[in-house]
This record gives sequence, C-alpha cells and structure tokens, in this order.
Amino acid sequence: MLTAIDTKKVTGRRELHFSSLQDIAADVDHLAGNKEIRPLGNWSAGQILKHLAITMNNSIDGAPPVLPGIVRIVLRVFMKRRILTRPMDPGFRLPVKASFMVPPPTSFEEGLQSFRQAMQRLQTETKRAPNVVVGPLTVEEWNQLHCRHSELHLSFLVPVA
Repeated sequence: MLTAIDTKKVTGRRELHFSSLQDIAADVDHLAGNKEIRPLGNWSAGQILKHLAITMNNSIDGAPPVLPGIVRIVLRVFMKRRILTRPMDPGFRLPVKASFMVPPPTSFEEGLQSFRQAMQRLQTETKRAPNVVVGPLTVEEWNQLHCRHSELHLSFLVPVA
C-alpha cells in the first residue's frame, strides 16, 4: 500500500486563478491536449476531474450534509466570504460522511467526460442547491466556489513538456 502524500507540502504545483467557468474549462482543455500529465498529489488526473464533476453536479442536485448543523452555521457566518474569494489551502481531509466525493480509480478519459458533462450542466441549468458547508449560494457564488475549488485541484496536475 502506498503512503499518502502530505499535499500541504507538495511543491511544483501550478499557480492558477480562474475568474469564470470558461477559465476552468479552458485549463482542462489545455491539459487534455497534452500527451502526459503528472499528478503531484494522491489522486490521478482522472480522479481530480471526476471529483470536480461530482462537486459541480452536487451544486445542482444537492448533497447530504457532511458536517453537524452547528458547525455549518458557524462556517456560514464566519467563512463564506473567505471560501468564495480566497484560494483554498491544500491538505484538507474530507470527513468520512463526504466519502461519496472521493472518486475511485478513474481513467483520464472517464474523468474528462464526467467533467465536461458537469460543466455543460453548470452552463445551461439555473437551479442551484445549498452548499453542504455554507448553505444557500447564488449561481454567481457557486461559480466563484467552483473557480476556487478547481484552482486547488487542477494545480496538482502538471503537463509534462
């Protein structure tokens, strides 16, 4: 069994900043055009794309709560602005209740297909479910959250020259 990489300490990650869903899609298209991608963390490129797709679909369809109610209230009050506007820190471990967001081994092609389908939904559907951490978000706030979340995960994928 492989030892998990401490993603807080990973070096060589790409510095990304996305302002829109189109920026995220363009970066994924750029990655898809490369012959080889080196993942720097614990997940393959396919798993990262699948995880982003799961999160995007959950923003439309909803997801079960993963944190106790009181914790969600505190985070909603004190963390919403930060989560939407500042880069996410690597190394966060999802609670056990959120294991549905951790994809199994996934090929790049499967992850890419899931990502593109989820991105299409985000761009065409207007319904948004409450976020499991900070509660109700507008479409624009969800888009900001997808930008921050994608910046974090896609930064671990480095195209090999």
